[in-house]
Amino acid sequence: MKAQRPGPATGSAGQPARRSVLLVDDHPFMRAGLAQLIDRQPDLAVCGEAGNPAEAFTALGKSQPDLVLSDITMPGRSGLDFIKDLRARHPGLRVLVVSMHDEAIYAERALRAGASGYIMKEAGGENLLAAIRQVLRGETYVSARMAAKLLESFTAARPRGSSSPIEKLTDREFEVFRLIGEGKSTRDIAAQLHLSPKTVDVHRSHIREKLALSDSTALVRHAVRWVETAPD
Repeated sequence: MKAQRPGPATGSAGQPARRSVLLVDDHPFMRAGLAQLIDRQPDLAVCGEAGNPAEAFTALGKSQPDLVLSDITMPGRSGLDFIKDLRARHPGLRVLVVSMHDEAIYAERALRAGASGYIMKEAGGENLLAAIRQVLRGETYVSARMAAKLLESFTAARPRGSSSPIEKLTDREFEVFRLIGEGKSTRDIAAQLHLSPKTVDVHRSHIREKLALSDSTALVRHAVRWVETAPD
């Protein structure tokens, strides 16, 4: 478990209390950079750090953050499942996803899972701070480009055939598909997602049907190509 930071300052007379943030990312250097950025703000403070979902839940038992700042891909558990678990155990807790992965692929899934916002790591410090404050105000944050895409999906019917077949996959199928593309075997996927190999095989079958792939070889080839070409 990562060392706990002292809780945020309660604020001196005339000064509002600093809002507390829990950092969840498996890269220590990334956490250090985020902590330095956040702790320099007069209205924000980091109250704890975690390198994976299990450590995050332990940290939540020792602190009461106003916001969880979390990566979407970490060892031990699907990031989407982590968000769903957070929402189930701590319904009022806000979650802002900070990820290297293209928002076009992950943002909508993260919001459906219960996140209050999604920002890419390349957006920079000022945009990240603006996103944190927006989510802490009770609002949802996505980039202007992603907001336009989401608005279009709600207000206008897409032309037939315009959506990616990948969008047909459930969150669990999407995770299995991504891990197949990373070269993981059925047994490896089962262990990482805490499923039985038989359940993984069922997901693989459903993925093949939804993507109109003839066999397992075609599935692996398609998944590997998708992982290699998906924007980071």
